[in-house]
Amino acid sequence: MNQTSQFVQIDWSGQLTRIEYQWLAPELAQQPLMVFLHEGLGSLAMWKDFPQQLCQHLGCRGLVYSRPGYGRSTPRAQGHRWGLDFMHRQADQVLPALLKALAVNPAAQPLWLFGHSDGASIALLHAAHSPDTVAACIVLAPHILVEDLTIAKIVQTRSAYVDGDFRQRLARYHDDPDSAFWGWNQIWLRPSFRAWSIADEIATIDCPVLAVQGLDDPYGSMKQINGITRRMPQTEVLKLPDCGHSAQRDQPEALLAAATEFFHRHHTGHLRPSATGSDALS
Repeated sequence: MNQTSQFVQIDWSGQLTRIEYQWLAPELAQQPLMVFLHEGLGSLAMWKDFPQQLCQHLGCRGLVYSRPGYGRSTPRAQGHRWGLDFMHRQADQVLPALLKALAVNPAAQPLWLFGHSDGASIALLHAAHSPDTVAACIVLAPHILVEDLTIAKIVQTRSAYVDGDFRQRLARYHDDPDSAFWGWNQIWLRPSFRAWSIADEIATIDCPVLAVQGLDDPYGSMKQINGITRRMPQTEVLKLPDCGHSAQRDQPEALLAAATEFFHRHHTGHLRPSATGSDALS
């Protein structure tokens, strides 16, 4: 993405927190807003050009941001560990606070959510808890429960971070790579997190959902997508061969085509009546 990142302060749990964000095509004020939620080790920069490409395909606006602890947003405080509810807090607290700070009113014009991995789980939680503010979800490699293969891969990733060059590579995308890595790694490897599940919690989602899973994903299997479709029968599924955990990197053309077709089938093209003046993004 070629545009310069911006920053906004939000009040999160009584503390001012800096959020790095970027608008895509903000001049398309009457078009839907696609909000991009990055993976567990991701950031605004790690999406690279994919959000811009998707928004251009769809003719919509985009909002990309780095969650607290990632990218150039406020780092995780030294010694602080994410709780078992860390994705819930992102879905129910951080995202609404960011939208408010940016004067986005999703009650007037419901959001499209595009999430990857942890970000996909956060998107599903937000859709479940704030159904009137979400038009649809596109979720890549979502987690709704913890699998053995996920834990095994995260252990392997920890070794690459401690003993290899993975920390150096992450530092290209995060001001504080230790904040990003250890916040993610420690919570996923906490023994009590093995019981984490949002499978039943997301069953109330009734908006359109496109769930995408790479068949060679070392972080998750079709068990995740199958669990979603059992609870949300409206879910459309895209299974991608020769694709690992990041479909936007491994199979971008197939993903762009599927997302574009899904968007044009489900986008009504209308704002709600109240979305005028300050209710619409300018």
